[in-house]
Amino acid sequence: MSQLRLLPSRLGVQAARLLAAHDVPVFGWRSRSSGPPATFPSSKGGGGSSYMEEMYFAWLENPQSVHKSWDSFFREASEEAFSGSAQPRPPSVVHESRSAVSSRTKTSKLVEDHLAVQSLIRAYQIRGHHVAQLDPLGILDADLDSFVPSDLITTIDKLAFYDLQEADLDKEFQLPTTTFIGGSENTLSLREIIRRLENTYCQHIGLEFMFINDVEQCQWIRQKFETPGVMQFSSEEKRTLLARLVRSMRFEDFLARKWSSEKRFGLEGCEVMIPALKTIIDKSSEMGIENVILGMPHRAPGMSSTTWACTMRGSTASPTGTSLCRWLPTPPTWRQWTLWCRGRQRQSSSTVEMPRARSTGAGWATWAGARSPSWLTPALQVMSILVHGDAAFAGQGVVYETFHLSDLPSYTTNGTVHVVVNNQIGFTTDPRMARSSPYPTDVARVVNAPIFHVNADDPEAVIYVCSVAAEWRNTFNKDVVVDLVCYRRRGHNEMDEPMFTQPLMYKQIHRQVPVLKKYADKLIAEGTVTLQEFEEEIAKYDRICEEAYGRSKDKKILHIKHWLDSPWPGFFNVDGEPKSMTCPATGIPEDMLTHIGSVASSVPLEDFKIHTGLSRILRGRADMTKNRTVDWALAEYMAFGSLLKEGIHVRLSGQDVERGTFSHRHHVLHDQEVDRRTCVPMNHLWPDQAPYTVCNSSLSEYGVLGFELGYAMASPNALVLWEAQFGDFHNTAQCIIDQFISTGQAKWVRHNGIVLLLPHGMEGMGPEHSSARPERFLQMSNDDSDAYPAFTKDFEVSQLYDCNWIVVNCSTPANYFHVLRRQILLPFRKPLIIFTPKSLLRHPEAKSSFDQMVSGTSFQRVIPEDGAAARAPEQVQRLIFCTGKVYYDLVKERSSQDLEEKVAITRLEQISPFPFDLIKQEAEKYPGAELAWCQEEHKNMGYYDYISPRFMTILRRARPIWYVGRDPAAAPATGNRNTHLVSLKKFLDTAFNLQAFEGKTF
Repeated sequence: MSQLRLLPSRLGVQAARLLAAHDVPVFGWRSRSSGPPATFPSSKGGGGSSYMEEMYFAWLENPQSVHKSWDSFFREASEEAFSGSAQPRPPSVVHESRSAVSSRTKTSKLVEDHLAVQSLIRAYQIRGHHVAQLDPLGILDADLDSFVPSDLITTIDKLAFYDLQEADLDKEFQLPTTTFIGGSENTLSLREIIRRLENTYCQHIGLEFMFINDVEQCQWIRQKFETPGVMQFSSEEKRTLLARLVRSMRFEDFLARKWSSEKRFGLEGCEVMIPALKTIIDKSSEMGIENVILGMPHRAPGMSSTTWACTMRGSTASPTGTSLCRWLPTPPTWRQWTLWCRGRQRQSSSTVEMPRARSTGAGWATWAGARSPSWLTPALQVMSILVHGDAAFAGQGVVYETFHLSDLPSYTTNGTVHVVVNNQIGFTTDPRMARSSPYPTDVARVVNAPIFHVNADDPEAVIYVCSVAAEWRNTFNKDVVVDLVCYRRRGHNEMDEPMFTQPLMYKQIHRQVPVLKKYADKLIAEGTVTLQEFEEEIAKYDRICEEAYGRSKDKKILHIKHWLDSPWPGFFNVDGEPKSMTCPATGIPEDMLTHIGSVASSVPLEDFKIHTGLSRILRGRADMTKNRTVDWALAEYMAFGSLLKEGIHVRLSGQDVERGTFSHRHHVLHDQEVDRRTCVPMNHLWPDQAPYTVCNSSLSEYGVLGFELGYAMASPNALVLWEAQFGDFHNTAQCIIDQFISTGQAKWVRHNGIVLLLPHGMEGMGPEHSSARPERFLQMSNDDSDAYPAFTKDFEVSQLYDCNWIVVNCSTPANYFHVLRRQILLPFRKPLIIFTPKSLLRHPEAKSSFDQMVSGTSFQRVIPEDGAAARAPEQVQRLIFCTGKVYYDLVKERSSQDLEEKVAITRLEQISPFPFDLIKQEAEKYPGAELAWCQEEHKNMGYYDYISPRFMTILRRARPIWYVGRDPAAAPATGNRNTHLVSLKKFLDTAFNLQAFEGKTF
């Protein structure tokens, strides 16, 4: 019996399906005449045949478990497979008559031919896209390979691959249940089968979907494309398509006529993209989508021609995005569009734009009962459409990172439609030199997203593909990719000369008839429109453009609020400015602190078994609450909890944030006896609280930080935080920081309140994971080091409003508590960068009293000296300024040298914007003291280069501020523990050597 296992399971499976189609009774199989199974027996594999394999293996164990016809077939086939050729079965096994042998031979040939046809159909489904006519220019294979797969019948001689002959072309074959090419017919001739397969898979549409491991989804796509006659358009639909092509192409012509020397990054060569996007939106609207978020490259669509004319004239700033309503006739309703123009970092905004479909709609749907803003409908149906370039889609790693988030529970947006403008070139780089994959879209295969390649010079094929893509997304809530294979009529921009590097391609492009003319000629020839109607449509839109151009001459500068894709209704006043320039105190009542501390130290669920080590942590929190003190983790808990009570959604994301990298947070408790049973006590604080979302992210910084940034854009009433596992992990997300966070308001016209938590500190643990690179953030801060400020009544809040972001390094849990709450209580939103501690999480001195957090207390931008030195300031010989963890090293060293009365230590908690007013007060308080800045980072890193000129400005250069710290270095920290301790002792000695700066000049 062991020899029988050599029988290929594929043969058994296909034969089973074939004999069943001929109503041969088979164990465990329904005949075709009785219809397909009610449900697919397996969700694995595109072929749906695993249960037939089970029948074969059941026969191996017990031949009597199957019908006698199968017993005979399996025995004969196994003997043939073992011997390598057909042989009669031994007489000892079975005795047959000559007529029975002849009948069996005919049946075997029939089986083999039907199996061959099924293999042929599957070959087209899997590999037909490789020979599809996708390139409008006809000079390049979209998959970069001219090889024709040997199992596709492109010539008669290839019939031999399946052991078929030309005479078989007119034979009728039973169609398997895994194809819809027959429509209502169960049988077709082989010639007709090949013709229909070629029409479906080898014309202007190339389908990649057979890698999807869900049978239902594969069958859905087959039915959409294989069913005869599905791609039929009415005369009205064709006229609408033609009108949209006219607008797309004539708009480009309008811009070229008026601004011929400007870079426009036009659509010429892919004009069909505008009708394509409109089709996706229309179809999605029919299926219930109410809000569309569209990420575009280079420039934002959706604005009026007048707006564009104003922009091109320079009478207003370049638009980066817009939020608007559009009337859609089917169904008749208004729909909200949010459109965002992508920056130069190509794919970066993909990860930023996509999550807004979650934060705008699905992310809020989880708390319909919470006090959400009236303008935000919790059940809003939102989808995102992202437009990509082919070279960037293949070459930018963030594309994979973004796809990788698509099905994660805390990051899914229920599917995104990705439209790739595949002009088959990356700036000047040939795609054969730019990627190793056959298609630029191959990265989408990792998440089982179907990929629809389509020739962009066939508008009807494009529109049908886009309609199916929209239906797929709204049926399965999964990503889908539309690959518009097109060309670039001009260079990378209108001023570029492409003939330098792609001479043959552009010779063909210069001869290429524009898609509008080709489609218009087609409709005129078939009588759908007349030449006069076509010319009138062109003239009509040309008049619209010319009228808009005329209005733009007198158009006043458009208010920037028209371009905000997150307008936040009700948050700002009618002019788009903050309603006030004050910030209330950030403290909360003591009973609220006590209540939050009580929940934080308990397990709200019954019969929930927690780890014994966690029990000790919870007891420690209970003791701190009883003693009216908090550590870092409990202060954070109280900040989050108090905001939840006020209806503020809190979302904390990053690697290991549920527990905390340093095992200090424990916001998600895990039952030690029940798999996947968890408890989030933060969500059990108040009866009507907003939700708290804490989610461990994938091992991605670039993609995840971009996601959280996009999430934070949807509403000002959410505290969205991203925590790096270690501070230096933000270096792999630097593009998001540089491109969007630092420049958010100045470049993108957006307020954003995202918070970055970056663990930072030199603790002798090596150059990795030590420094969050504060110097980078400070270098990108926009406050002027040379401008002496005017200290008005609202100086603190005004300074925050004018800055591009806020950079803090808190030294106490209470100040951390306050700065988180201030982030929401401010009348505007700015990104907040927090250098969080590591060793201070458990430092016995790094604790705060409830007295520093109760009502009436606020964030301290500067914490002044409050010891013996402050009581006798005239006797102080040195005033040391510092920030963060090094304060505790300085205090310890000062105590050991008994210098409490001679040396004062002041902490900068908010570094940027620089607290000029409070620094001035501190310096004037100690008129006879030398000033020193002490930091644990190397001199060319950290804060010194930022704070030094600002000290000089506020002190009118009357007093120098000396540097105390480590010498300049290339690496942020040493890898040797002893070297770390030696350098630490060295700069601490310098800090308290009162003669260290004598005789030196500044």
